[in-house]
Amino acid sequence: MDQQEKPTPDEIRRARKDCPKIRARDLAAQLGISEAELVAADCGLSSLRINPRVNDLLTGLEAVGEVMALTGNESAVHEKIGIYDNVLTGNHHALVLGDDIDLRIFPKAWAHGFAVEKRDGCDIRRSLEFFDVAGEAVHKVHVRPAANLYAYQKLVAELESANQEPILSVKAVVGAEVPDQVATVDDLRDHWSQLTDVHQFFDMLKALKLSRCQAMRMVGRDFAWSLDKAAVGAMFKHVVEAEMPIMCFVGNRGCIQVHSGPIKSLKPIGPRINVLDETFHLHLRTHHIREVWAVRKPAREGHVTSIEAYGADGKMIIQFFGTRKEGERERDDWRLLAEELPRIPTPPTN
Repeated sequence: MDQQEKPTPDEIRRARKDCPKIRARDLAAQLGISEAELVAADCGLSSLRINPRVNDLLTGLEAVGEVMALTGNESAVHEKIGIYDNVLTGNHHALVLGDDIDLRIFPKAWAHGFAVEKRDGCDIRRSLEFFDVAGEAVHKVHVRPAANLYAYQKLVAELESANQEPILSVKAVVGAEVPDQVATVDDLRDHWSQLTDVHQFFDMLKALKLSRCQAMRMVGRDFAWSLDKAAVGAMFKHVVEAEMPIMCFVGNRGCIQVHSGPIKSLKPIGPRINVLDETFHLHLRTHHIREVWAVRKPAREGHVTSIEAYGADGKMIIQFFGTRKEGERERDDWRLLAEELPRIPTPPTN
């Protein structure tokens, strides 16, 4: 849709007023715009443009205190309550390694930012919202009642942009094309077998010019095996009943957010799985899942097993590990669970 064909800021604001309960991402899709354009339409009213200076943001957030960090994609939303502490800044990668808020951040994908205020009865809900060049949300920070409002306002003032136009220009993100099976099975198995750390996996795929799903279909069932789509729900049910701590990763091109620990309150509603724990909420649209894989990666401490769900576009929706610290062996109960989840007889094909 051309810029001229898109709704004006006034039309966007009217649509938001007419549909106060609809999720911002869904309303934007109905209007044929990005979520960032939806938020930008309120500049001068309930939104303030801020510069997405990730390092300044991260170093300033610790003083704000208790907040809710939100990272998601089209199919999963991951929310954690806590404090932004143990921050490691960087221009290519930044980390938040707090006890509750655990993030892997890729600052170059952060293109637009806003400080947003919304009235909820007598209360004002405040958030910092960040988007990529396509206007897709990469990360949001929601201020909690216990937060330091002065520190929050000081941070917003430091990040405020000179541009407060209510119209935002977005552009499509062009992903790297993955050619058809460049590497041979022998090449892949040789590289895979020599891994010594799970963090080497991405570089291996890049070197072999393979997507994650291509690699899993090729490598053989001693390293990766296809699971029934119901395996994700079965996994959640088992870890709750067994009080088994897990790691749950949800991300997008700008941020990956991690929960580590047990899950207590599981609330499936139709095709959605909801986790509603005290400091961790997860909302997963299981009907978006196209493929599920159990993946075994060699490591110095023995292999590490993940459960990974992918959408129809081949992009990862969500990923799980058994909770472990760096240098520790994988939990035996998690490994057994992954091996016993329902499999499908043959890998899915496109």
